[in-house]
Amino acid sequence: MQTDQMVSGKAAGGFYNRVVKRLLDLLIAALALLLLSPLMLGAALAVKLSSKGPVIFKQRRLGRDGREFDFYKFRSMVVNAEKTGSGVYSGKGDPRVTPVGRFLRASSIDELPQLINILKGDMSLIGPRPPLTYHPWPIGEYSAFQRHMFDVRPGITGWAQTHGRKDVEWHRRIELNVWYVEHLSLGLDLKIFFLTFFKVFTNADNANKGETLQKPGTPEGKP
Repeated sequence: MQTDQMVSGKAAGGFYNRVVKRLLDLLIAALALLLLSPLMLGAALAVKLSSKGPVIFKQRRLGRDGREFDFYKFRSMVVNAEKTGSGVYSGKGDPRVTPVGRFLRASSIDELPQLINILKGDMSLIGPRPPLTYHPWPIGEYSAFQRHMFDVRPGITGWAQTHGRKDVEWHRRIELNVWYVEHLSLGLDLKIFFLTFFKVFTNADNANKGETLQKPGTPEGKP
């Protein structure tokens, strides 16, 4: 039965989510940062030398229990890109994306600073992708069912990303996120990890094909 109360993140996934998943996150994130530090340093230099602006792009996102946090990425677009052009949507050939940024996005290297988010406790390796504070809608406008996606830490990758990545309509994306929370387990996380590796390696579904928010009066999934 759905309620208007946001369920505590401790209720999802039991002991695995509370203890094992967090320990694995810390171990994997620390090891990845150590091994990938030369690659991340090279990416940082490329961003800095190729365009004006900060190396790290910080953005307020919604995390566990709907709390806001600073989400990190290597900057792949020109400064203040969200205030120009198509706003939060970035399709193929978007002129706001820098040449270096285009490579970072295609290779998903732009996501590596989120390893720091994991160490800080803001995120997990696997979990629902954290939405913007205002998009697809503010936290107060999520239904009781939809708010269950905030029962766990958001992830660098998740169940929705293995079902289309950037072209999944938001209502469907949230349904997939809630399904993940309800079925959270080590086996499911391993499945998502390997599916994500395949998606990144093949660069599948890694470009927005248009707006992914259902408009009032249109069939679900249609922009």
